Amino acid sequence: MGVLFQNSHSITLMAYRLAMDKSYSINHLRSLGYSQRRIARTLSVSRGAVRRHLTVLAPNSTTALDPGEQAADEIGASNSTTLEGSSEATPPPGSASSCEPFRDQILAKLDQGLSVKRIHQDLVDDHEFSHKSWAVYRFVKTLGVKTELPFRRLETLPGVELQVDFGTGAKIRLADGRYRKTHVFRAVLSHSRKGYSEAVYRQTTENFITALENAFWSLGGVPERVVFDNAKCAVIQADWYDPELHPKIIDFCKHYGFAFIPTRPRTPRHKGKVERGVDYVQENALRGHEFESLADQNSHLDHWERTIADERIHGTTQDHVGTVFHNVERAALKSLPLERFPFYHEARRKVTRDGHIAVNKAFYSVLPEYLGRSVWVRHNSRLVRILNERMELIATHTTKQPGRFSTLDAHIASAKINSVERGVAYLLKKTHFLGSSATRWAEAVIENRGVEAAKVLQGLLSLSKKHSSESIDAACDTAWRSGALNYRVIKRLLSDRAAASQQTMEFMDTHPIIRPVSEYADFIHQSFQGR
Repeated sequence: MGVLFQNSHSITLMAYRLAMDKSYSINHLRSLGYSQRRIARTLSVSRGAVRRHLTVLAPNSTTALDPGEQAADEIGASNSTTLEGSSEATPPPGSASSCEPFRDQILAKLDQGLSVKRIHQDLVDDHEFSHKSWAVYRFVKTLGVKTELPFRRLETLPGVELQVDFGTGAKIRLADGRYRKTHVFRAVLSHSRKGYSEAVYRQTTENFITALENAFWSLGGVPERVVFDNAKCAVIQADWYDPELHPKIIDFCKHYGFAFIPTRPRTPRHKGKVERGVDYVQENALRGHEFESLADQNSHLDHWERTIADERIHGTTQDHVGTVFHNVERAALKSLPLERFPFYHEARRKVTRDGHIAVNKAFYSVLPEYLGRSVWVRHNSRLVRILNERMELIATHTTKQPGRFSTLDAHIASAKINSVERGVAYLLKKTHFLGSSATRWAEAVIENRGVEAAKVLQGLLSLSKKHSSESIDAACDTAWRSGALNYRVIKRLLSDRAAASQQTMEFMDTHPIIRPVSEYADFIHQSFQGR
């Protein structure tokens, strides 16, 4: 019992050794009806690993092995083990190879460029050779002669595979005369050769996901698998058997329901269709062109795809690309989801003393009550969303270039907005409280002095701190009648009026509340006599 449990636990651990993206790809391809042999060949893993993964993780589901397929995989796994082991199984020292009597014939056939399998067939036919082909392989290996097999062409059914890659795009001519380089993203459906192209500035994970997502929506559907190389924007650690994908790529695959298949490192021929497709875009669409913006280049690429690339007769298939896509492959693609992938970066930021937070060296405002507090930020290449501790949205900004500020009017405290910032209309509205003459004078100032009127009206309103509204209104009436539209005139009129209203008061000897001087004299006389 203990041994059985131990073996079961070991099998479970072996199943979970597969990376998360590889596990997802196995389950996804199995749900599409792929046999385990085909899954193993597609993902470049052993059939035993596929079998163990499906059996341990879903023993009661439809993905479990049926007896016939299990037997076939066991035979295949046995053969695979034999082949892998035989590559190291060289004859022990002193033992003669069964191929030694045919050394000259084998060398001659190698000079003709024949494969090991063909040499084995000739030995069987001509010399009644009774040993397996691996005997010939081992003997050729001891000779130090390398034989190369021809590349195998793989054609796929409609809707199965999309190959993607990056290449060098056309230059962008900036306003100051400098140039900025670009990268062109290219996606090609393996069956119809229908393509999609998009220029980006950088090969980031966000740009890669956005371009691939735009390709899906442009094509009107999603393929079963996407083949890409091991670029850092998608693959964290390249490995032919078990690559580590970027977490957001895994989430993107789940959102659209496709398998992501990286190629063997340094083996571009595994995505040869898109390799040639990138060359085609560079030579036919972009060579000799430069653009003023990224949008202009992408508009050019979109027009080129529709009018040139889709209308060509493909050199290999000899079919009209657009016709095959619209009549055959488009219907084979899976349906798009209801919403696009919600890609964003998330970070925590503290609101500084000026009421802003910093994101990628650009600055975005928040409400005054969050000064000095921490907030959450979710941002991408288009929008910056700011949320409070309860993950409630409190502000939304468009993404700015580094060094730029985005300050919303609602985020500025009213005490920090001076009258000039509020505008002439605001100042004119406040002069209504001084009187009709002040309003009439202010309107004349605005009409005659334009932008300068804001400071003049601000000065007029400041006079209310020392003078009454009636005095200011009267001074404005006098100034308006004489055509004087300067703040200094109003100030001088108010000063003259204040000086004229001041009068010298006469000294009074008698008053009901003042006692006679004689009473004070009697009081002092009596006080001295009482001593």
